[in-house]
Amino acid sequence: MSAAFRKAAKSGQRPHRERAQPACRKKLGLLEKKKDYRLRADDYHKKQNALRALQKKALDKNPDEFYFKMIRAELQDGVHTIKQPKDEVTPEQMKLMRTQDIKYVEMKRAAEAKKIERLKSELHLLDAEGKKPNKHVFFFDTKKEVQEFDIATHLDTVPELVDRVYNRPTIATLQKETLKGATDPARLKKLAQQRKNQYDLLKQRIEREKAMFVVAQKIQTRKDLLDKTHKVKVKKETTNGPAIYKFKFQRKR
Repeated sequence: MSAAFRKAAKSGQRPHRERAQPACRKKLGLLEKKKDYRLRADDYHKKQNALRALQKKALDKNPDEFYFKMIRAELQDGVHTIKQPKDEVTPEQMKLMRTQDIKYVEMKRAAEAKKIERLKSELHLLDAEGKKPNKHVFFFDTKKEVQEFDIATHLDTVPELVDRVYNRPTIATLQKETLKGATDPARLKKLAQQRKNQYDLLKQRIEREKAMFVVAQKIQTRKDLLDKTHKVKVKKETTNGPAIYKFKFQRKR
């Protein structure tokens, strides 16, 4: 009963009002009230507690501690964000993977492989550019033989054919049989240019076949990632190879 009476009595009381800033102190701004002081004090203590916690964390930190988020995270607008590594895919590979299926890529790669084998069977890779040069070592007993050495005489052929790596007949063969094929310098130069063009074509087809193989592997890897099995990335993707994942072993029923 008394509590209800007190509440009823308080409803008729005059509201307590704190005095305003005196006129002589108007230049100092508003006079701080108790509620303003409490907000300021709470904010101050909150900041002091945060600084004290950070100081303790810094004192307890191991100087040798390292984890990968130290280098994989960056600060953007005051927020830590994890850097997402981009897959290394060339624009041509991305276009092919988006528009074509793996069966089409494998079919084109098989066709390129057949063309490569056909070109290799025709050219034999005897004087291809980039091919490691062959070595022919001659052994002698004395220095005099080395000084008097003549490679054309030793190989029993004419000096014009010494630099050939194939089709180098001996003098006896040249005397017995007639030369077959083109002997005109202009014709020989034209044939050499045609052979060089064929080697360039072979090089392009080999590079195209390798690119098709990489694209097929990347498409297959993306299909395998659709599996819900737990997996761990072992090696990141590059322009020359797909990413490598290690899947958790599951026993088949």
